Amino acid sequence: MADKTPYQSADKSIDVTALGNAIVDVIARSDDGFLGEHGIEKGAMNLIDAERAEFLYDHMGPGLEMSGGSAGNTITGVAQLGSSGAYIGKVHDDTLGKVFRHDIQASGVRFDTVAASDGPPTARCLIMVTPDAQRSMNTYLGACVDLGPEDVDGDVIAASKVVYLEGYLWDPPRAKEAFTKAASIAHATGGKVSLTLSDSFCVDRHRVEFRELVKHHVDILFANEDELKSLFEVSSFDEAMQQLRWECDVAAVTRGDRGSVVMVKDEVHFHDAEAAEKVIDTTGAGDLYAAGFLHAYCQDLDPALWGRYGGIAAAEVISHYGARPETDLKTLVAEKLG
Repeated sequence: MADKTPYQSADKSIDVTALGNAIVDVIARSDDGFLGEHGIEKGAMNLIDAERAEFLYDHMGPGLEMSGGSAGNTITGVAQLGSSGAYIGKVHDDTLGKVFRHDIQASGVRFDTVAASDGPPTARCLIMVTPDAQRSMNTYLGACVDLGPEDVDGDVIAASKVVYLEGYLWDPPRAKEAFTKAASIAHATGGKVSLTLSDSFCVDRHRVEFRELVKHHVDILFANEDELKSLFEVSSFDEAMQQLRWECDVAAVTRGDRGSVVMVKDEVHFHDAEAAEKVIDTTGAGDLYAAGFLHAYCQDLDPALWGRYGGIAAAEVISHYGARPETDLKTLVAEKLG
């Protein structure tokens, strides 16, 4: 990933710019029987085509529609906490595309990517939430596959302290080109590159390339326990952490109800899970954890607080349906941390 760019280092006026699949979520209650009947991998993100998307939409229960996408959820949380944010992702100039653009801009996030006027429609993710709060995602990427390097605004990247990339972008070939262009510009202009591994199945598909990214190009890594074990092909969390410490300076690993572990060079911070009144839907937990963490990081807070901010944001989003906060995160953090 060569740093060949005409862009110069700039004042870092944007805290975080996120690149991701711009997706509208359709969230519905479901059960294991429905998943089994329709061949849905529980707890995973399953990529589907247009025909499958239409079939599942017709057969799933009543759904709640809202803007989503992993990086979109994260950058919305970053903005709500008070940091500045921008987003790069592809939508179609259709109804769902307009909904997505309105929602993310209303949250205070800059979103200038030009909408597609032809080709596939705006992406949607059909999310089945079972009684154990697990979410099984069925994603039709639609217009997302048309995201390319021409959509990456180099001036925006150069002005960003952190560029946050979702691992799901490694699936569509042209999105991968956008990913690498953004990372190259970020490093050439003094910014940091952050990657979320997205899910263990995504890691399985791209393990060799992800290992190369983590070791040589990623400054801040986000993963959950299963993703990290998949990355290093080990069976225990301790083994995975031992390998990670030699390959990444900053990493945050979430462990569900066991909290999270944050590694900052030679420091390791262990955080208990923040209390949630009730776990309703785990959709977006990792996304909002990253939002809290990145906000604290960009505001130069003590590293011991980065995981606390992440945990508080994650606990809020799992207490209700949907992957966007329903409580003002800035107020919530102030209450929790005094």
